[in-house]
Amino acid sequence: MTYYADIHWSLNGGDFAKGRYSRAHTWQFDGGQIIPASPSPHIVPAPWSDAQAVDPEEAFVAALSSCHMLTFLWLASKAGFIAQAYHDRAEGEMACNPNGQQWVSRVTLYPAVQWTGQAPDAATLEALHHQAHEECFIAQSVKTEVLCQPRQYIY
Repeated sequence: MTYYADIHWSLNGGDFAKGRYSRAHTWQFDGGQIIPASPSPHIVPAPWSDAQAVDPEEAFVAALSSCHMLTFLWLASKAGFIAQAYHDRAEGEMACNPNGQQWVSRVTLYPAVQWTGQAPDAATLEALHHQAHEECFIAQSVKTEVLCQPRQYIY
């Protein structure tokens, strides 16, 4: 199976040679969805970035969180539990490697699940999250440390 994303950028004014140009661009996916994207304003200051657009680091964190959630929900349903709602405010941390290059070194997931009927006990919940991590396609594709710290659902 192959996945595609079309990334579109064009120079729309500014001075490219001097680095004074917008880095805002779009991501388009096979279903037709177009997402505004930009570097983080922490990396490239405005007006050369768009703070309202998704930056690659946010997308990376979201991809890890989303993949974990989808795998977790599938495992929970197979185990006979009924999830009503799921929320995760995942965090990605940047660090410098020994060569001084920045990278997303750690992503911490904080999933909270609301259950209908019998909820899994703490040990089962931990096992479901562990198995979800082990089976998550994205988590298995990266060298970033991915932590999972489940919490009580209060949303």
